[in-house]
Amino acid sequence: MTEAREHTLKDDIREIIADDGPISLERYMALALTHPTKGYYTSRNPFGAGGDFITAPEISQMFGELIGLWAAEIWSLIGAPPRIRLVELGPGRGVLMADALRAARAAPDFFAAIEVELVEASDLLAAQQSAALADSGKTPVWRRSLDEIPAGPAIFIANEFFDALPVRQFLKTAQGWRERLVGLDPDGQLAFGLKAEVEPYIKAEAPLGAILELGAAAHRLMTRIAARIMTDNGAALVIDYGYGRTDFGETLQAVKAHQFVDPLAEPGLADLTTHVDFSALARAAASTNALVHGPVEQGEFLKDLGIFQRAEMLRRNATPEQAAAVDSALARLAGDGAGEMGALFKAMAVTRRGLKEAPGFAPATSS
Repeated sequence: MTEAREHTLKDDIREIIADDGPISLERYMALALTHPTKGYYTSRNPFGAGGDFITAPEISQMFGELIGLWAAEIWSLIGAPPRIRLVELGPGRGVLMADALRAARAAPDFFAAIEVELVEASDLLAAQQSAALADSGKTPVWRRSLDEIPAGPAIFIANEFFDALPVRQFLKTAQGWRERLVGLDPDGQLAFGLKAEVEPYIKAEAPLGAILELGAAAHRLMTRIAARIMTDNGAALVIDYGYGRTDFGETLQAVKAHQFVDPLAEPGLADLTTHVDFSALARAAASTNALVHGPVEQGEFLKDLGIFQRAEMLRRNATPEQAAAVDSALARLAGDGAGEMGALFKAMAVTRRGLKEAPGFAPATSS
């Protein structure tokens, strides 16, 4: 007797579309990434060489260490509050926070003031984060969303977090801007289509065929973070791959086992991301009257924080193989060549308006 095939997330989505009609790309991404039991981030460990991609903290300890020292300096610049929450959004396997806390011990007063909060939707990853931070000297508190974090001064760290928030896409047609939807083709398979009605609120001029990505979820989250900073004091640091000025073009991509795949082929089994529109994030933060620092290229940010000096320290007592690994990590994190993160990734900080300078950024001149 043949066993029944497991009901996949793709089957669920096809049933939703069959019952209710095509869905927005935003809803499709949300289901694919954060479905309670079958979502990509809620049902698997996507990080590291054995996963689907490698993030900067996984490449080298230098990255998280510099973030920890950045947070310590920011804490001092905002008045050294006696208690401050160090909040990471989407902490992965906990590597960044573990490295950051180890480096933060160099600033004992800051380390004593820290309360660690981790915003995580996956129980699987939360368990790995707990193991990674077991010897950190801090006991983290896990939250499902930003809204669960109690009031008070906070430093927010978001590394490769905003790129995974869902977006909507609009295509410029002869009739105007029409939203791109996920529906079913004649064979019942997931396929892209267009909403029949024209979107009346988009007035942007663009050539026919242009695609506009709008990340409302990212804008809402950044607005809440910036408003919180303005009310309670603190700062935010966002590091992600993206572009500094709002522009047209599709950036949706799916990655599985370190290879690009069809975004509609295996929802829940492949990572879905888009490039972050840092200009839009900056506008969202500035709408609360917060001060925006950057964005700057990741390579420049890390260079200003001292990554080359830290690499030299690590080389001093290293074996030739270890030294080569340090050099490779340095190039990948701060280089601007093909496959390197230094130019593709950007860094941006948000603070109150009184803080004219932030480590790693040129003096702020406007909102």
